[in-house]
Amino acid sequence: MKTIMNERLPISKSSPLKVRFFDYEHFSYPLHFHSEYEIIYIKEGTGTRFLGNNIAEYQAGDILLIGSNLPHFLKSDAIYHSGNTDLRVKGTIIQFEKDFMYYAINHYPHFIKIKKLLYESQRGIYFSSTNLPRLESLVANLPLENGLNQLMLFLEILKEMSETDNRQIISTTDFVNETIYDTARIDKIISFLNKNYTRNISLEEIASFAAMNTSAFCRYFKSKTGKSFKNYILDMRIGYACKLLLMEDISISQLSSQCGFDTISHFNKTFKKIMGYVPSQYRKTMLSN
Repeated sequence: MKTIMNERLPISKSSPLKVRFFDYEHFSYPLHFHSEYEIIYIKEGTGTRFLGNNIAEYQAGDILLIGSNLPHFLKSDAIYHSGNTDLRVKGTIIQFEKDFMYYAINHYPHFIKIKKLLYESQRGIYFSSTNLPRLESLVANLPLENGLNQLMLFLEILKEMSETDNRQIISTTDFVNETIYDTARIDKIISFLNKNYTRNISLEEIASFAAMNTSAFCRYFKSKTGKSFKNYILDMRIGYACKLLLMEDISISQLSSQCGFDTISHFNKTFKKIMGYVPSQYRKTMLSN
């Protein structure tokens, strides 16, 4: 099983934030997680990002919001390790405690969008500064502030992030440990799916379970999760497969069946579509770092 480091961040009890610029030859910290949330702005640099169960390229201008306890690391391109270049990786890191303004965010309606943002961050969120120049400016300048001014500017960053539709959730649905929705019915449905998604669940069965006809269920489910029932199940199965792939003693064919796929070809095709890699490539890439 891939070892994941539990990093203990030295955030002072007198301040909920740790903010700094960074300037490295290359990223070097291994796969890790920490209880604090983290925002990373990459001003300069290119490479590969590993967040949750997603692997993708990163480039200058990318901004990432990483949720509490979400495994992650950034790997600089090979040219940054050559030692024969003046290239650097530069940017800003913002880390803030898990319970930052907990009561206000969870009880005051003014913070409802920020609450949703932090929930989504449990799967990692990507922002492109190309389309969000104001967000880029706010994040880039936060280390220049201190005290109350820094806290006020930080809230402005969360506000900006929470109000834009130009954000992309990175990891698959299955990677979320806790699913929180605002109705008892969807809670019941998601709980059922969490226990049964690796077996064949027909639309008729789940609609009956929810006490709805199939058409009404499809509309309701899509409105609550943002995904069709079929795609939600596939997302959960692929998320589970990502975890199993880090166990070197299980074959791809065994894994395919265990995750609920009838054929290995369907599994490979679905995995490539969602993750961008075939399963064997994903395993090799993750376990080689």
